[in-house]
Amino acid sequence: MKKSILFLSLIVFIAACKSGNIDHDASGMFEANEVIVSSEVSGKILKMNADEGIVFTLGQVSAIIDTTTLLLQRDQIEASIHALKLKTSDPAPFIQVLEQQLIVQQSQLATAEKELIRVQNLIAADAATGRQLDDIKAQIDVIKKQMEVTKKQTIQQRTVLLTQNRSILSEQNPLEKKANQIDDQLKRAIVSSPIAGTVLIKYAEAGEVTTIGKALYKIADLSSLNLRAFITGKQLSEIKLNQTVKIFTDDGADKYKTYNGTIIWIADKAEFTPKTIQTKDERANLVYAIKIKVKNDGLLKIGMYAEVGFK
Repeated sequence: MKKSILFLSLIVFIAACKSGNIDHDASGMFEANEVIVSSEVSGKILKMNADEGIVFTLGQVSAIIDTTTLLLQRDQIEASIHALKLKTSDPAPFIQVLEQQLIVQQSQLATAEKELIRVQNLIAADAATGRQLDDIKAQIDVIKKQMEVTKKQTIQQRTVLLTQNRSILSEQNPLEKKANQIDDQLKRAIVSSPIAGTVLIKYAEAGEVTTIGKALYKIADLSSLNLRAFITGKQLSEIKLNQTVKIFTDDGADKYKTYNGTIIWIADKAEFTPKTIQTKDERANLVYAIKIKVKNDGLLKIGMYAEVGFK
């Protein structure tokens, strides 16, 4: 008995489909998640592969922008960095001169101290005068003072040169940052598809000059489409997220093609019924938008009208 009832119900459903009398709960149109790919650098478009209808994989090169100006800027920055290094001074030669001078002074001090010992021995033997002793001591004091001056000059010279070099090389870091920015722009001159999908609209051609932010093409993943439909407040209790529903599209005269769809979004606020949308209760002034994800077999198109059955 149950099999007979099921068979009769199936016959009635098929007859309703053939006659075009689908008992639908909502209706709407298919749309896709479209991405507008824009240029991230300015320049002449050298290559443009994004013809309408072409299918791109994720990351596939779709356009190439001329980077001659960027390369020249990069070369100029590298030349400036090289020039900075030429402005710096190597402290080694200056320090070496002072160190040689210190070595000479140390030798003079050693000689003077030996002379001091000799004079002291002569005085002990009454062979030298006190004046000679005072002279040699004065000479030693002078040499020691000269050595102190030389040591201070060595430290000062090293400090001055290192400070000058540090000041000059401090300009290198900002230049390197600019070079890194240009390197990043050079990478962005190669335009890649941000998603796997089909090119819907082409906005630019090879040979044109583009600017930052100017649209190049529009792409969308058509492997599945979203049916945007509207329901009344009374129907809200009949649906939930991830619920499977039936989708009906025209399939010739008085025929429908059926798809399975999944509710992926339900609006949290009501809105006035769009003029082009028919609901089950056409008298409803306020409706809720929903989105239903439907796997595309190639026959579904953006803007195609469809009906939804919740039960």
